Amino acid sequence: MDIYTETILDYYRHPRNHGTIKDADIVVRDSNPVCGDVVEIYIKVDEKKIKDIKFSGHGCAISQASTSMLTEMVDGKNLNEIKNMNKDQILQLLGIDLSPVRLKCALLGLKVLKIGVYNYLGQRMEEEI
Repeated sequence: MDIYTETILDYYRHPRNHGTIKDADIVVRDSNPVCGDVVEIYIKVDEKKIKDIKFSGHGCAISQASTSMLTEMVDGKNLNEIKNMNKDQILQLLGIDLSPVRLKCALLGLKVLKIGVYNYLGQRMEEEI
């Protein structure tokens, strides 16, 4: 079975929300050392909602396409909604079965997003206290 569906290839070749945000409130980066994927996410926050989101990085079609799809899915969402997201939502977006190695590729964007959101919310809590 070919894991690279037309949708995944389209998002890989023509990523949505690709780029950077100069004055982002959240900037977070992580990598998958197994295959060298790198994802960096930039988020502008307004009233605890994602006002703008972009990503940059490089890697396999799965990591880059899933991150691109993820940015479309979460744009405009409340940060607390993102805390409740899980791998099943990403797998549903991709619509394919993945091996454990490819699963790490697919979930890198979600991992980076959640790290950024948790760090941002933690900093805001400290400032309020």
